Amino acid sequence: MAKYIMLQGTSSHVGKSILTTALCRIFFQDGINIAPFKAQNMALNSYVTEDGREMGRAQIAQAEAAGLKPQVEMNPVLLKPTGNSCSQVILMGKPVGNMSAKEYHQGYSLKAFSTVKKALAILQDRFEMLAIEGAGSPAEINLKANDIVNMRIAKYLKAPVLLIADIDRGGALASLVGTLELLDDEERKLVKGLIINKFRGDIKLLEPAIDFLEKKTGKPVLGVIPYLENLGIDDEDSVSLDDKKIMVNDAAPLKVAVVRTPKISNFTDFDALSQEEDVNLYYAADSEEIGQPDLIILPGSKNTTEDLLYLRKNNLEKKLQEARAKRIPIIGICGGYQMLGKKICDPYHVESDNDEIAGLDFLPMITTFAEKKVTSQVTAKSMDWEFMGQRKKFYDLHGYEIHMGVTEFTEKVQHPFIIDTSSGRKAYKIDGAVSADGLVLGSYIHGIFDNDEYRRSLLNILRAKKGLQPLAAKQNYAAQKQAAFNRLAQTVRSALNMSRLTRIIKEQG
Repeated sequence: MAKYIMLQGTSSHVGKSILTTALCRIFFQDGINIAPFKAQNMALNSYVTEDGREMGRAQIAQAEAAGLKPQVEMNPVLLKPTGNSCSQVILMGKPVGNMSAKEYHQGYSLKAFSTVKKALAILQDRFEMLAIEGAGSPAEINLKANDIVNMRIAKYLKAPVLLIADIDRGGALASLVGTLELLDDEERKLVKGLIINKFRGDIKLLEPAIDFLEKKTGKPVLGVIPYLENLGIDDEDSVSLDDKKIMVNDAAPLKVAVVRTPKISNFTDFDALSQEEDVNLYYAADSEEIGQPDLIILPGSKNTTEDLLYLRKNNLEKKLQEARAKRIPIIGICGGYQMLGKKICDPYHVESDNDEIAGLDFLPMITTFAEKKVTSQVTAKSMDWEFMGQRKKFYDLHGYEIHMGVTEFTEKVQHPFIIDTSSGRKAYKIDGAVSADGLVLGSYIHGIFDNDEYRRSLLNILRAKKGLQPLAAKQNYAAQKQAAFNRLAQTVRSALNMSRLTRIIKEQG
């Protein structure tokens, strides 16, 4: 039978995902066959597994840290917000419909728990240990009765729980004490240790607080984790974009603006760009924040029509038109690609009550939303890729598709990519479009910038426009991610009482 360790938090965004990732890497380094698990995830950042099913991005990173290929059993329930108090519900990697928060929490969540238990049974058979992530806080009294991701899981597995607080946002001691007070006796007994996360400063100044916590709660503080800058590990959710709006590399010659729409999804598509030394990548929510970049990117969206109306309402459509007139190139990915067309049709009201909405009219195409979602890992090539007057050839490109739209073209257009395989099966289908003036490019392929040669070629085109010499593709993004996992593991291993943690894990059951 597998052993467990569960990480819960005093609130959302205290670092549960990153610390679960760290434990996956630490125990993987120690030769333990460990897998991540999160019963229910709410996020707009998602990924597609090899068998074409969708799961949360955090569990993808955790699986990679554990040396595993992701499988949907690691995240059997995924909620993708589509509007106010409404989410698309994805069960075992496949959408089952859109539900309001009330419909889900008061009717569906406990039904979904049977699927959660089946997923757990599969993982228990395959792995020695599970690192389990909770969500939000286990002490949300209004949600607790129907919560399937925190203490219901801990009690079902009799899993030891580590409770995490974020000291950087303040109130960490009170949140730890208060959370424990709101748990019932059985739940409180499952909490075997406390972790203080994101600490800046002299640890000796914190020691009186640690002593107080241990006396007050009767729980050991297993570690104080330092604040980690620029981890280079995929973020779970768009909340972390708050830290990315500011230009962090202002001296870099290339400025790349990603339009931050309310329903932005899969913004991890651009993390590889942000790691390049000559790129200043920033997120812009309005026309003033866009400034004068060398490239504008329209990202994916969980609600393309709503985000398109946002562009129109907030003067961003005009800003994009002005940018193109100044020969600033524009790239759209997935939902952003759909916005670049003449029109978006929604006859089944997949996203909204609008039957159709005018697009930005940068590419000669019409997208119609279908009832069935396309989810697949893909490989692609480009025999005659052209952008801003330069032609390139690319082979062995990797990425993935997640979309519900079918795009048709109103006139002949150049297509930048040919998809060779989809979910492991041979395919031969065109993808994307390039405008006649070579300034606008769109594609359905998420993760296209993770391909080192492609990313560097695009950046060198931007460099050439500014009279700069090209740079060689030095960065291996996949290797860089592995190095980031190792750095994270080393930091957390040094900060945690690993011998006590190991004892907690061994003593269960």
